[in-house]
Amino acid sequence: MNRLSDNDRLPLGTTVATIGMFDGVHLGHATLVQALKQEASRRGLQSLVVTFGQHPQHVLQHHPELKMLQTLDQRLNAIETLGPDQLLVMQFTRELAMLDSHAFMQRLRDHMGVKALIVGYNHRFGHNQGEKFADYVRTGQQLGIDVIKAPEYLGEYAPVSSTIVRGLIAAGKVDDAMHCMGRPFRLEGTVVHGFHNGRGIGFPTANVGRLDPNIILPHNGAYAVMVDVAGQRLQGMVNLGNRPTLDNGTQLSIEVNIFDFDQDIYGQPIALDFIKFLRLEFKLGSIDELRAQLTRDRDKSRAILKNVE
Repeated sequence: MNRLSDNDRLPLGTTVATIGMFDGVHLGHATLVQALKQEASRRGLQSLVVTFGQHPQHVLQHHPELKMLQTLDQRLNAIETLGPDQLLVMQFTRELAMLDSHAFMQRLRDHMGVKALIVGYNHRFGHNQGEKFADYVRTGQQLGIDVIKAPEYLGEYAPVSSTIVRGLIAAGKVDDAMHCMGRPFRLEGTVVHGFHNGRGIGFPTANVGRLDPNIILPHNGAYAVMVDVAGQRLQGMVNLGNRPTLDNGTQLSIEVNIFDFDQDIYGQPIALDFIKFLRLEFKLGSIDELRAQLTRDRDKSRAILKNVE
């Protein structure tokens, strides 16, 4: 797959394109890109996915509370696995937002060689968000672009959207989110120094910090996770919260206990794939009770993760 920027140009009439934010790159997105590739193959043209470097709401409405499912790099890598020929990362600006659908589609035709445009079943683009699919078809006819409606994803976990997946993760339903995306929700960060309490009770943990602040976090609690660190993929369990039993204050911490692992990984990148919610965070009466609860959590996590790759 070839990655393009706003400065790149493709020959006229050489691509079939689709447009979207593609946050989470879920099964609905996979259905859309599959339809794109089939249409491009039928026409003997290149398939082109157009996505944006910034979420429109972050640019237009300054919504810091809108959290994303993926970093830009994660999103681009996930789109790449779907196998389009070309991927354009378009920078979303206020100037771009002011374009109507005619001007936007003309830009796609003239800059990116778009001959046909696959439109998601509920997707809107251009300044006039009240336009319908029939309006896009008429605009396309004026510009020599065939506008085609993509099939709706009707699989086992339909309906699916980025908004739905965000809601599932915020509620701690990471297994349901995984089914919608076709892969686990992933958090990427760096191992940093934490409170250093875990080793003393037999559950050493790596404190995960330096997270992208624009990425959504699962609901506070304990989860079974797969961990990528130090070139290895390992099983573990993570707690998101304030560690009330240990009276560590109100600061959020993300502490992962990696099973059968004892290496110094401070300063190294770490990625957590959230597989299953275990329990809510709650205060226990003593360190012994905490140790017993963590033992139960570990046993449950091992059972959950035994067949996860």
